[in-house]
Amino acid sequence: VVVDATANLEYAGKNIVAGASFDNNIVCTDEKEVIAVDSIVDELMQHMGRHGAYLLTEGETHRVEQAIFSEQRGPRQRAVVQKDLIGKNASEILARAGIASRGDPRLLVARVPNDHPLVWTEQMMPVMPVTSVPDVDRAIELAKEAEHGFGHSAGMYSRDIDALSRMARTINTSIFTKNGPFFAGLGEGGEGHSSFTIASPTGEGLTGPISFSRLRRCVMVDHFRIV
Repeated sequence: VVVDATANLEYAGKNIVAGASFDNNIVCTDEKEVIAVDSIVDELMQHMGRHGAYLLTEGETHRVEQAIFSEQRGPRQRAVVQKDLIGKNASEILARAGIASRGDPRLLVARVPNDHPLVWTEQMMPVMPVTSVPDVDRAIELAKEAEHGFGHSAGMYSRDIDALSRMARTINTSIFTKNGPFFAGLGEGGEGHSSFTIASPTGEGLTGPISFSRLRRCVMVDHFRIV
């Protein structure tokens, strides 16, 4: 998810935490990384912390990496995740990393460089990397690269309709959520019906009741045939 300098930062912080922590991030459409412009990244993270996220220090981030990855393959490469931590609570991940925490945080947030494995790896855990770039154009470029061409889900917080349109066209995902948590793209607080199954680029897109229905035809020959 991209956040630019025009965004409502408190709203963005609150909804990123809500979306990324939904079902402990095992849902494919959940937010997987935050790419913010340099001028607002610190304030955005403060809002995330106020809305239930645990902001990791640099040292804690390293310890969490060691806990959740069984193998790291270098910058801009996908790491191998510890499968037994998939879908676990943030507090359990902290405990595995040997970090004592107060309360029960919904999401762990780590400030990392652009090439960090957390940015390039879908963990399916409530661990959210936040990285920053100089401007919105670079943010859109990096978001497209980090999405790996899956064509699945992306989003952006911005009041600039030109930037929103540019990102939607550039990233070309089946679900693109503007100014809201990604689960809004599944019909929760957004447009359309609820569906956790996406055909993505290989089919129609979001599934609906007709996708699971058997169409039937009943015909009569001769009678009632009017030409």
